[in-house]
Formats: sequence, C-alpha cells, structure tokens
Amino acid sequence: MEIILKEDIIGLGFKNDIVNVKSGYGRNYLIPQGKGVIASPMAKKILAENLKQQAHKLAAQKAAAEEKAAQLKDVALEIAAKVSVTGQLYGSVGAAQVAEELAKLGKEVDRKIITMKDAKKVGDYVALVHFHKEVIVEIPVKVVAENAAELKAAAEAEAALKAAPVAEEVAEEEVAAEEEAAPQEEAPAAE
Repeated sequence: MEIILKEDIIGLGFKNDIVNVKSGYGRNYLIPQGKGVIASPMAKKILAENLKQQAHKLAAQKAAAEEKAAQLKDVALEIAAKVSVTGQLYGSVGAAQVAEELAKLGKEVDRKIITMKDAKKVGDYVALVHFHKEVIVEIPVKVVAENAAELKAAAEAEAALKAAPVAEEVAEEEVAAEEEAAPQEEAPAAE
C-alpha cells in the first residue's frame, strides 16, 4: 500500500515522502492517526503541486536544519554509566541519555530525532541526529564507567585473589621438591 506521509516518522520516512507499507499498518495506524493518506493518482498530483509552491519554504527548512547541524559538528559526548566488573552496563545508554547530555551542553535536541543503537557495554558508539531528510549529523558517543576507580580496584583485588592461591601452591611445591631432593640422613644402625 502506498502512503503519502504528512509528518516525519523516523525509520519510515519524512513528510511528503511516498512510502510502501503493509496494508494493516497503513489502514489501522497511519491513516487514522493523521500521519498519512493513501497515495492515489489525484493525491500525488496535489502533492506535486504543493511541493512546487512550497519549494522556497522547504529550502528555508533545510537551511535551518543545516544551521542546527553546524552547531553539533564538533560535539563529542562522554556518558558515564554504572558498570559491572565485566564491563556490562546496568541498563543501557540510548537516545534519551544523548539528548540529556546535549541539553547539558546547551544544545536542545528532541530525543525523537536521535537514533542510536542502545549501548549495553563500555565503548564507542555513534548517535545520528535527523534534522532534515537530507541533513543528518553523526555524534560520537563514548560510554565510560561511572565508578571506574572502584571497578579497577575490584578487578585488581580479584586478580590478586586468583594469583595468591597459585603462589601458595607454587611455594608448597617448591618446599616439597626441596625436601625430596635433600639427602636424608639416616641414623646409624644399632648393632
């Protein structure tokens, strides 16, 4: 089923795009919610005429989107999250946390236009901000451990615990080897 979108829907398309969707999705969600209309030949002609008339307005929207994108050009985020000893996050870091961090930097961005694969481990990720269908900004996101010092100490303690029994076993083996190698003095036999 072909639908003309009346608004941007991340993951599907942008306003005035003609997209193919499953019939149930179009009939039961997009059309009743007012997010799209059936792309009949007449609707396509109306869309083409509207796009001609709105060309200057669309150019202004694109210019505004490029201006917003320029503000985020050199932004790199570092998000601290609670992490287990293995580097696994408690929860995940997603678009909402990226929007919060941008707000802390004074850059207001709606979390709905941010797409990012949820980060479940410490590492580097990329968040995409969709300002316009032709203007998409990539923001590098580094997820770090909030309690890095505690984790490092715990990892060192765990490594020390694993090394301690091994060291004791090695020491015991060395002592046993020395005892076997040392010639044993025998008492003179009584006659």
